[in-house]
Amino acid sequence: MTAPKTYRVAMMMFDGMMQLDATAPCDVFNNTPGFTVVTVAPKTGPVTAHGGLMFLPDYTFDRAPKADILCIPGGGGVNPLLTDDKAIAYVRRAAAEAAYVTSVCSGALLLGAAGLLKDKRATTHWASMRFLAPFGATPVKQRVVTDGKLITGGGVTAGIDFAFAVIDQIRGREEAASVMLALEYDPAPPFPGGTPDKTPPDILNRAQKASAQLLTVRHAQVTRAAAKLNDGGRYVA
Repeated sequence: MTAPKTYRVAMMMFDGMMQLDATAPCDVFNNTPGFTVVTVAPKTGPVTAHGGLMFLPDYTFDRAPKADILCIPGGGGVNPLLTDDKAIAYVRRAAAEAAYVTSVCSGALLLGAAGLLKDKRATTHWASMRFLAPFGATPVKQRVVTDGKLITGGGVTAGIDFAFAVIDQIRGREEAASVMLALEYDPAPPFPGGTPDKTPPDILNRAQKASAQLLTVRHAQVTRAAAKLNDGGRYVA
């Protein structure tokens, strides 16, 4: 019997990332036979995620090996990377070599800044859906959206669903179901909520106010990044 193809996943890491965006898919991939995760960051040394957890990435952008799957998590730390030439260059290079180009949460915006969402269907965190269109994407309100080799996951916890969708596509339903069983993935929220349409208006309003400053900065960065992709109205990939 021929051994199944192995897959290397390059998980980006950066200061201010939402750690669950990265670690949840990593657990799914690391529990799937034949999948190996390497972590890639803008710099050497520790990366501090939102909330203070620290990670020691395997590679910097300039030393990262070729990967079959590129995955970009989200979080407030995405904002400065949207106009960071080195980050954009790495994403473009890694995406060109990868069989699958993926993101979780607002990590999709970095794919957009790299010119990889043009004419693609994509999703992201509910609070950042409006930032997809400036990059030429068609926003889709789903937990996971697949468009060719592009697979995007919604906000934070959607990264688990996203990873299982990737395994399902690559290895099939039986393999994906086996990993789901191993991780006992059977979500059952203790009460309704988690999306704007299921959340009481007063809680939603507080959440929107709490994230207003981050989203204001994000809007400015998205505007700058989208402008860099256009030259006299001509899209530059």
